[in-house]
Amino acid sequence: MPIPLSPRQILETLVAFPTVSRDTNLPLVDWVEDYLSALGISSVRIPNAEGTKAAIYASTGPEVEGGVILSGHTDVVPVDGQDWTSDPWTLTERDGKLFGRGAVDMKGFDALALAAMALAKQRGVKRPLQIALSYDEELGLVGCADMIASMVAGLPKAGAVIVGEPSSMSVVTGHKGSAGFRVHVKGFEVHSSILHRGVNAIMEAARIVDWANAMNARNRTKPPTPLATLFDPPWTSLHVGKIRGGTAHNITAGDCDFLFEFRVVPGEDLESWVRRFEERVAEVEADMKAVRPEAGMTLDRYFTAPPLVPEEGGAAEALARRLTGDTGRHVVSYGTEAGHFQAAGFSTVVCGPGDIAQAHQADEYITVEQFEAGWNFMERLVGDLCA
Repeated sequence: MPIPLSPRQILETLVAFPTVSRDTNLPLVDWVEDYLSALGISSVRIPNAEGTKAAIYASTGPEVEGGVILSGHTDVVPVDGQDWTSDPWTLTERDGKLFGRGAVDMKGFDALALAAMALAKQRGVKRPLQIALSYDEELGLVGCADMIASMVAGLPKAGAVIVGEPSSMSVVTGHKGSAGFRVHVKGFEVHSSILHRGVNAIMEAARIVDWANAMNARNRTKPPTPLATLFDPPWTSLHVGKIRGGTAHNITAGDCDFLFEFRVVPGEDLESWVRRFEERVAEVEADMKAVRPEAGMTLDRYFTAPPLVPEEGGAAEALARRLTGDTGRHVVSYGTEAGHFQAAGFSTVVCGPGDIAQAHQADEYITVEQFEAGWNFMERLVGDLCA
């Protein structure tokens, strides 16, 4: 491969890897590792427990504190059932837009970050530039924690983290925290004419859903804090987005499964909400067991996303504002890996090219203008690290 590649060439390469979260990302990680190695930059892999996926990080420049981490994820959402105009795995330009799965979320930023690593190596930065690429972000931010822990242990501490989720190059300083649970309800089947002798898993699950509705209604009426007012909605939300169960209309459901999530405004404690949820589940479960001891509920917490809390005088915010010129105050209600970096002690913001509205859609794209704006940001960042 010619070294270094242009940001556009790197993006074409990354999009061609179909790194849907349900599948492996190792071919992409292999390529990144080889590309960085050809630049004279060593990297570290952090595999998942099964060895089917990996995160990868690297650093260029002197081994001193005060550098910058560029954070992205390698996985993308599926294209199944979507009506694409062009091949989702081939970067295609039309009308000033670059189409392809992951073009905006977030291989566009990943490509720019890799190109910035090459530029930093070439120019000889005085503070390190580091790159961190995770896996399974789309499954609940589950692939970054071990990578961050390894970076904390193995690299001089960076002074700032830029998480490049698409923000149209606005500097995002806050987002909600979240947690997700897979809930299994085990009932006891009887004929519906004698439903009092059985336990209907669907109807017991509905008690948890009803509790969520009640909490949402109450949260909406509470006066929001000044920080919460920045969010839409400005309150903590509880949500059930998928549910299934039952055998027939005249049998009390023996099983029911649903997905439950929180999105908690900064300033409220995520774990406090989790405890309240667990307490409500325990109450419902006790009623179920009073009818049939073998009935019950099990909880599988499959993701946790700490909030990103605006930092007073934060180094990452100051850096990103200096490089972008953005002076606005921006927060988002979705979660990112920024919360994990901040929880590990890093000053962190979200700032990346493209519009989140284009993510996960058929004909996903990043505009050429935004891609170029992202590269201008990288050039200024490298210049800053050389100063």
